[in-house]
Order: sequence, then structure tokens, then C-alpha cells
Amino acid sequence: MSNSPTQLKPDMWISSTWNEYIQAIEDPAYVTARSYYWNGKLRLEMTPLGHDHASDNTVITFAVNLFCSIQEIPVNGLTNCTYRKTGVQEAQPDVSYYVGENADVIPWGTSIINLETYSAPDLVIEVANTSLADDKGEKRLLYEDMGVSEYWIVDVQNVQIIAFAIADRGSRRIEQSNILPSLEISLLEEALRRTR
Repeated sequence: MSNSPTQLKPDMWISSTWNEYIQAIEDPAYVTARSYYWNGKLRLEMTPLGHDHASDNTVITFAVNLFCSIQEIPVNGLTNCTYRKTGVQEAQPDVSYYVGENADVIPWGTSIINLETYSAPDLVIEVANTSLADDKGEKRLLYEDMGVSEYWIVDVQNVQIIAFAIADRGSRRIEQSNILPSLEISLLEEALRRTR
């Protein structure tokens, strides 16, 4: 990386070593940034999260939590949690879930979740208002590599959810969740439409 941390271009993937990434995320100029590292590149997201992003984030989180409560599915939902495999990858998804037998896998008091010690979350959700292309591209590949079971992208502008089942470091589109049995993605989209 040729730029010093204070000269980084936010919201872009930039070639970087792991040490340069750590230096960048520790820079006070980026203390509020969401950060990602994968495939020798870093991304710092500085775009302000406004009403639309926050609203859809809340609706999806509430809907998933309500569904799991009604179905008696144990879950541990995490907002903006950091997942790290030192020297290899790091992500801070909008929302993530450990589901079923994994719901209690992360002990209380854990700050950054070390992916060399703990499994990746079962479900990762990114809410895309201005980052849709990246969420469908590089971040999807990051989550495939990380080993999550499902990845959902909430497309704020088009009021839709693009859901993927992930296996063998690849993904395929799904219309019904595999980890939350009988949850139709269209039901979540209807919940989003009703908030408009």
C-alpha cells in the first residue's frame, strides 16, 4: 500500500499487507469506519449510514429474531461484530447470527471473534444502500472463503433480499433459508415493503 493510513480512499478495495491494514484501522481518522481485509486488500467504509439503511437493518434483525423466537430456534445475533483470521481476513458485517447448536459457541466477554479459535457465523447479512456491487462481489467471496453457511444482501434501493447458501467456498442463490427452516426470503421482502 503506497498511501499512509490518513491518505486512504474509503469505500474502495486497496492492495495492502496485513500490517498496513492493522495500522489503517488503528488510525484515529478511521475509528468509526467499518473495516474488511481479504485477498491482500483492505476496505474501509466511511459512508454515513442514514435512515434507509438503519430502518432496513432494524426490520430484518427484528424479523429474524421474531421468526427464531416463534420457531424456538436458538440464535445469537450480533451487530457490527468483528471476525478475524489474523493475517488473512477480517470482516464487520451489519448483522450476523450463530444459529441452533452454535448459538452459544462464543463466550461472553469475547471482543474480536478469532476465526482460528471459533467457527464463522452461520448467517451474515449486509444491508446495501450504496454498496450493492461490493456486497454482491468481493464481500460475497470473502464470506464464501470465511465459511459462513448463508449470506443475505438487503438491497435497500430495490426492496429485495439476495440470499445465498454457501458450501465448499462457493455460493448459490436460494429462495428459502437452509439454516432457518421454512423461512421464505419473500416473507422478509414483504416485511421490508410494508415499512415503505
